[in-house]
Amino acid sequence: MADQPSDNAYWAANLKVIKISLVIWALVSFGFGILLRPMLAGIKVGGTDLGFWFAQQGSILVFLALIFFYAWRMNKLDAEHGVEEE
Repeated sequence: MADQPSDNAYWAANLKVIKISLVIWALVSFGFGILLRPMLAGIKVGGTDLGFWFAQQGSILVFLALIFFYAWRMNKLDAEHGVEEE
């Protein structure tokens, strides 16, 4: 039971990383790609408007970046709390 506060801190930090990642993912995919698309229509990227770019390619690239960010941050968090893989 001595590890309980450390476990709670680890899971709190884990949930914080997950929440931040989900907010970024939702903002980019749903927000920029669907809700804010009319506002982004005037900005051109690669021959098309920015809203269409986020809906088709940007959200996928951000999702991939979030996967790598999550893996990097969780490895760092694991090392901080002494639960890293060997």
